[in-house]
Amino acid sequence: MTQALKDPQRWTTADIESLAADEWKRYEIIDGELFVTRAPHIGHQGAAGRIYARLLLWSEETNLGQPILTPGLIFSDADNVIPDVVWVSDQRLAAIVDDEGHLTDAPELVVEVLSAGGTNERRDKEAKLKLYSLKGVQEYWIVDWRLQQIEVYRRDSAQLQLVGTLLATDDLSSPLLPDFRCTIERFF
Repeated sequence: MTQALKDPQRWTTADIESLAADEWKRYEIIDGELFVTRAPHIGHQGAAGRIYARLLLWSEETNLGQPILTPGLIFSDADNVIPDVVWVSDQRLAAIVDDEGHLTDAPELVVEVLSAGGTNERRDKEAKLKLYSLKGVQEYWIVDWRLQQIEVYRRDSAQLQLVGTLLATDDLSSPLLPDFRCTIERFF
């Protein structure tokens, strides 16, 4: 369940730091709007974990980069999110990590696993899609663990564009990840 907190003023990273720490809540800001999310469903976490594991195995074999689970991705004071999984090339990683271990620029790949509810879907399919597109993410996967499908967006003409919706029996591959291939159902 996500709650978007509307305030006449725009939320910033400093505002999040002033909120009481709660290990069961995730705070994200997109274009100054605060989203508060509780811990996700076990099916959500399982899908994110299996995607991370597949990317980790491929990354260890190729030495081209690394996946990261739930990283802090701080583009600005008004755009501060926590995607489920990202993948960053080794070439790029050192240049985009700050002293606190947060990513400050776009990773090549971002993966968001949908949580139930209209606000959650709007956040991932609209607000985050727009944010990641503006910030230069090369590829974005929106994972629906309930339907066992993945929408794949790739950068084209300076925007993330939907290139396909993959179902359980389809194979996922990516130009970002040479020779990576996985049947969608293995993520679920």
